[in-house]
Amino acid sequence: MNSNIPNPDPKLSSLLRDSRVTPALPLRFQENVWRRIADAEGDKSAVTANWFDALINQLLRPRLAFAAVCVLMIIGAWAGAHDGTQIARHDAQVRYLASVAPNSLR
Repeated sequence: MNSNIPNPDPKLSSLLRDSRVTPALPLRFQENVWRRIADAEGDKSAVTANWFDALINQLLRPRLAFAAVCVLMIIGAWAGAHDGTQIARHDAQVRYLASVAPNSLR
């Protein structure tokens, strides 16, 4: 603390303390605070409980639904091409084996 400040007058300090105005709290202030806290906690639990509904609502919007259909079609085309490649490879192996193997092993 600064030592250059003289000690204030006790009467003046008392007068200044008494002159401070503290506003009164509104009626049911504490009850309203607890109600707001409970409402805020209730909103959080409702949001976390309905996350799946919110996701579905987002996906049902036209722009996102179109994007989801496009992504699913691309994934389906890739899966079909991959499966077709596997089938073609298996058929090629069977044909090769049939061409080199004697008839008794077939």
